[in-house]
Amino acid sequence: QVQLVESGGGLVQPGGSLRLSCAASGTFSSISAMGWYRQAPGKGRLMVATFTAFGTTNYADSLKGRFTVSGDVAKNTVYLQMTSLKPEDTAVYYCYAVLLGRMYWGPGTRVTVSS
Repeated sequence: QVQLVESGGGLVQPGGSLRLSCAASGTFSSISAMGWYRQAPGKGRLMVATFTAFGTTNYADSLKGRFTVSGDVAKNTVYLQMTSLKPEDTAVYYCYAVLLGRMYWGPGTRVTVSS
């Protein structure tokens, strides 16, 4: 079983930055990947970024250049550095982890970009 907890969300002005963190805990062998999805109000959940145990990364095309994912899967942590934030980045951001082919989710952290 894996428990995930996100932190770092909040209110930020357009053009600002935020760093989200996610830590996994519980009893498990090894996580193969961690990353982030987001869900804007009234919309579906969309992939933001992935960080694998091999150190490779993947991003939603629309977010490349503004968002950076990093972490240490061996230490069960993943981060999302968000810059040049726009009002359309407003969403609940969910951390996930992949363990033995199954995805586990955190409860989410809300990011609001508004002046």
